[in-house]
Amino acid sequence: MRLNKYISHNTTYSRREADRLIQEGHVKVNRKVVTEPFYDVQDGDKVFLKGKLVKPKGEYTVIVYNKPKGELVTKKDDRGRRTIYDSLPAKFKHFIPVGRLDFASEGLLLLTDSPKVAQVLMEGDLPRVYNVKIKGEVTPQMEQAMREGLELADATAGGHEKSKIESMRFAPFFAYRIDKNAPTYSRLKVALREGKNREIRRFFAHFGKDVVDLKRVEYGWVKLNALPTGKTRYLTKDEYKKLKAYLKEVDANHTTQNQSQIGDDRDNSNSAGDGDKKRS
Repeated sequence: MRLNKYISHNTTYSRREADRLIQEGHVKVNRKVVTEPFYDVQDGDKVFLKGKLVKPKGEYTVIVYNKPKGELVTKKDDRGRRTIYDSLPAKFKHFIPVGRLDFASEGLLLLTDSPKVAQVLMEGDLPRVYNVKIKGEVTPQMEQAMREGLELADATAGGHEKSKIESMRFAPFFAYRIDKNAPTYSRLKVALREGKNREIRRFFAHFGKDVVDLKRVEYGWVKLNALPTGKTRYLTKDEYKKLKAYLKEVDANHTTQNQSQIGDDRDNSNSAGDGDKKRS
């Protein structure tokens, strides 16, 4: 890994700031000053910045962003609306969002510089927890659908006007809690294991309920807590530890599934061969 990238990846400095620090002689590799930003850091090298050891966080970085309402989770918008990249610090402009929050939603958004990590987190079944405020009260029919799931041939209500999704299957909610239930408006905390397009808005719209506030507060073991709106933070050491364990578990499961598939293919191949012998 290049020295400037190594520093920006494992500290709070941007790539440009790392270049400056290196060129000004503030960086040592194995106790020797290195002034070339493109110096290739090898395994076992010890990098010191202003006398302090730069400890590697791993091969990827993950941040938490408290997305405000009125921002799109995309690089550019053809209508000129504000995107998350208009607010994120420059050093995170290349980070990939883990899933999306729509324009009117807010809260916890994970971003990473690793496409693999982003894909695993998006495709995984980690619970996503939301605070939801709807117009009107929660009915027994809605609770039943939250417990048992729902399949709609027409799930366009609550979706974006340009969305091509018409039908949708809603898995049972992982968990839910009704904090306030009143004819005027109700508040719930819901947890889903999927991240389908405007899933929560479509679900409640089916029952004629508008979602007036939607805020994601947890993604797996990562919590928003008191992070101010529009601000970012890095994962904590404990959160990184749990993420690494999760990625390792996913890799192990994929390996097991692949081995099982290979075994099935061999069995099918042997069966076909036996059949040929019997027919001959």
